[in-house]
Amino acid sequence: MGEVPVEMSRERFEELVGEALDEVPEELLRLMSNVVILVEDDPPAGENLLGLYEGHALTERGWSYSGVLPDRIFIYRRPILHICATEDDVIEEVAVTVVHEIAHHFGIDDERLHALGWG
Repeated sequence: MGEVPVEMSRERFEELVGEALDEVPEELLRLMSNVVILVEDDPPAGENLLGLYEGHALTERGWSYSGVLPDRIFIYRRPILHICATEDDVIEEVAVTVVHEIAHHFGIDDERLHALGWG
C-alpha cells in the first residue's frame, strides 16, 4: 500500500478506536451483544476496507443463536492512515468507521447509513 501520509503508532491508533467507542451512546453499547472490536494493520488480501463487521447481526439472531463465537468488528489501521492527511482526519475517520461497523451489528446496511449521513 506504500507510504502513509500520517505516521501513527499502533498504540495511538488503538487509543483513537477506544475514544471513538467512548463517543458511542451508552444505551447502544449496552445493547451490543457477543461482539469484540479488534485493530488490524491491514484488511484481508485483495480487500480495500477501512473496517469490517463479521458475524450475525442482532436482527438475524433467532432462537437457535447460542454457543457461538463473538461477532468481530475489525478496524484497519493502514488503510485509514492512507486516506488521511492529518491526525484530526484520522480521528474523524476512525469514529465514522467504528460507528459504521457497530451499525452493521444492529442490522443497519450501508444504504441506510449513507442516508443518515454516515459516509
